[in-house]
Amino acid sequence: MDVSNKENRKIDLTEITNLSAFLGHQDRNIRVIEGLYKVRISTRGKELHLNGPNANIDKTAIILKKIISLSAGGYIVTEEDIKLIDRVIREDPDADIKEIFLDQIEVPSHKRVIRPKSKVQKAYIESIRKHDIVLGIGPAGTGKTYLAMAMAVSDLISKRVSRIVLTRPAIEAGESLGYLPGDLYEKVNPYLRPLYDALYDMMDPDRAKKLIERDTIEIAPLAYMRGRTLNDAFIILDEAQNTTSEQMMMFLTRLGFGSKAVITGDITQVDLPPNKISGLIEVQSILGQVRGINFIYFSELDVVRHDLVQKIIKAYEEYNRNHAQRG
Repeated sequence: MDVSNKENRKIDLTEITNLSAFLGHQDRNIRVIEGLYKVRISTRGKELHLNGPNANIDKTAIILKKIISLSAGGYIVTEEDIKLIDRVIREDPDADIKEIFLDQIEVPSHKRVIRPKSKVQKAYIESIRKHDIVLGIGPAGTGKTYLAMAMAVSDLISKRVSRIVLTRPAIEAGESLGYLPGDLYEKVNPYLRPLYDALYDMMDPDRAKKLIERDTIEIAPLAYMRGRTLNDAFIILDEAQNTTSEQMMMFLTRLGFGSKAVITGDITQVDLPPNKISGLIEVQSILGQVRGINFIYFSELDVVRHDLVQKIIKAYEEYNRNHAQRG
């Protein structure tokens, strides 16, 4: 057996105060790293011993040092975190993992804090902090709406805004809601359910319901934004790829003093009729150079759902690209 390209290396763990948390339950964190980098890792006191091909050992040492630095800052690393960190450093080995994973958004739920899980998510949060209008564009599962909701709730509880307005186009009903049975809430609730789900994940449902009853948090279809000026508010427009050009302009001009708007959508999932231009696609050309407005683009690398979701998105992108070339 040729062992010329094999190496043994030691990694010091004296920085780690909670060694069991670092290693994971039954050393599961270490097993995940072994699987990702095809090396053998054993624990001896306050040291890790690595054995494997030189190139694999080098890559393993990089991720371990980043995880050690993160853990030394008090962060409890999970198996899922390790997979996310691996994705980040495969894209950029010099990425500052601490800067990404130790950022936090405080929300009044059992979770207490919500953190970015990729470089783009970190940039998105920073952009929302710095700009009054931010557009997050990319596939489902990348945290566009969820992180925007977290920022909105955080701003509300810290009194940086006095209200939250959540809206999305009810494209499935053509925004002609009058023919549907029931009152306004019953008509639009199915189309706004994802916004409620995100809100209830950030805040105790009873507290959220009270704030909704007081109109401190408003959830309504985009059609009901017309003619209004929204001051001192955090406004989120979700599923913006299904806005028309006219609706996008209408929404953008609702912004009042002391307000912030986040617009999210996936330009590959437009449900508008063929003769309608997506306002989210068009707005990139119109406002791309306007100061104070920032565009953040997500990709399948930022998907933080089940591992298979990222693979599914990538497979569909490749299929659509090949189909377009054949066409």
